[in-house]
Amino acid sequence: MRHMQNVPWQVKIAAKLVLARLPFPYHFWERIGLFKQGGMERPEYALRIFRRHYEAVSFPKKTDNFVGLELGPGDSLCSALIARTFGAARTILVDVEPCATTKVEVYRRMETYLRQLGLHPPSLDHCSSMSDVSEACGAQYLTGGIASLRKIPSASVDFVWSNAVLSYVRRSEFVPFLQELRRIQHPDGVGSHGIPIKDIVGGKLNDLRFNPGVWESSFMAKSRFYTNRLRYLELLDLFREAGFEPDVTRTLRWNTLPTPRRKMAKEFASLSEEDLRVSEFDVLLH
Repeated sequence: MRHMQNVPWQVKIAAKLVLARLPFPYHFWERIGLFKQGGMERPEYALRIFRRHYEAVSFPKKTDNFVGLELGPGDSLCSALIARTFGAARTILVDVEPCATTKVEVYRRMETYLRQLGLHPPSLDHCSSMSDVSEACGAQYLTGGIASLRKIPSASVDFVWSNAVLSYVRRSEFVPFLQELRRIQHPDGVGSHGIPIKDIVGGKLNDLRFNPGVWESSFMAKSRFYTNRLRYLELLDLFREAGFEPDVTRTLRWNTLPTPRRKMAKEFASLSEEDLRVSEFDVLLH
């Protein structure tokens, strides 16, 4: 995998187009280090991600039985155990496919790590299955993407968070996706989202080279390197149109464009330098 860092982006995309069509489940690719959904099996990382979002927000029920929703929990449901430790009565975890490990030892390591830090997570001593772990943490794991969001009652969630997830929601589904988030988030609740705005194969803007007809095809969108290519200013406008009040708390920018403007598709080449140079940002949605 280290050698892949120096492989040209064109080769990476070609390889992923082929590999994504082989009839293997997610956990096969995860074991060999391809298409891995984050590092949420690692206690230190899982806690750091949760705290980054939890400490950025304020809502009335923050320390008293709040309901949390994580978008894209990835390789584990450790966030539910952490959220329970910080006062969550219930945590809903929504993904587009079942990626979370069912190994109970992963969650026991997370419990041990939290106790070593002087925190008080729920005991998993009696747990022998992922179902037991979910019950102990008050977790509900849904893997139907936007269809799963539609099953959640209106105004029932106090705290929504995601880390490097919103960029990968299909562009055609993004507005309905935001509308569902607005519907289920309590009026006094808040969302915290870390959003990268760069391609997934090289961390640049090579995804902007493709015209919409090619990039938005099902063939490309199902190849595990898809990004919706929504830019910074457009995202802020869409948040507002969905009924949110966005509050940007962190912005990272390239000093110069990592992909030449002349190589971009027309709709992106015409955007402002300020907009294109944003590579990542954190936003609170009230």
